[in-house]
Amino acid sequence: MTRIVAVVVTHKRRELLAESLAAVADQKRPVDHLIVVDNGNEPDVRTLVEGQPVPATYLGSQHNLGGAGGFALGILHALSIGADWVWLADDDGRPEGPEVLATLLGCAERHGLAEVSPVVCDIDDPDSLAFPLRRGVVWRRKRSELGAEDLLPGIASLFNGALISAAAIDAVGVPDLRLFVRGDEVDVHRRLVRSGLPFGTCLQTAYLHPNGAAEFKPILGGRMHTQYPDDETKRYFTYRNRGYLMAQPGMRRLLPQEWLRFGWFFLITRRDPAGLREWLRLRKLGRKEHFRKP
Repeated sequence: MTRIVAVVVTHKRRELLAESLAAVADQKRPVDHLIVVDNGNEPDVRTLVEGQPVPATYLGSQHNLGGAGGFALGILHALSIGADWVWLADDDGRPEGPEVLATLLGCAERHGLAEVSPVVCDIDDPDSLAFPLRRGVVWRRKRSELGAEDLLPGIASLFNGALISAAAIDAVGVPDLRLFVRGDEVDVHRRLVRSGLPFGTCLQTAYLHPNGAAEFKPILGGRMHTQYPDDETKRYFTYRNRGYLMAQPGMRRLLPQEWLRFGWFFLITRRDPAGLREWLRLRKLGRKEHFRKP
């Protein structure tokens, strides 16, 4: 019998976590086990997890592992208790309904997938995508714009409701602790692409998540986007980790585009040479694998 273990990573967001866990525990195809990695190591979160109506394990960490380390710990624990599939989720999102897990599993079986993701939609406006999605040269912002196919191959959102097989984890590994937050999902996606394993997004189901589109600033008349988080700490991790990622196999071909996008954004759109110098400094840290905290 297929054994599915859900892994949720949280950090000081108990109320949001409670909503997420309620949706995970309410699946018609129930999870066989739930693992919650708590980077805040809070007693109230332990109590919440231990009170779930499905078998559950609470992993409280006295060291903040970030999303990357939290998922690494949770995934490894899931494998150690016999998971055939691992269902990944953050604490601020939730499946759109009780059929999500069954729909994902069915899609994976129909198409022979090693990993399958739901569409990630805005939790306050479920027809809008939580993050813009590019198909060719066109950016899609609405779920209805993605079409009615069963599967969008080769595209995945890995930590927002993704279902990944144990065999795929064996092939691509777990998230890199050094990345902490930001870019860890891109790194695992890069490895998944290079592995040659089949994966994709099931267009017949969704995971609800706070809208993150505000970070993606349009340039060149909307034909390209550049990521610019308003929060300084988020910018630090985003740009430092991108410096590392862009030096990795499978990503280097994107470097000319990277220089064009960020150069245009800082010099033409924002008229911010100091911002460009900071971007250069942070990406250099990542390229040199200097992963100290800010």
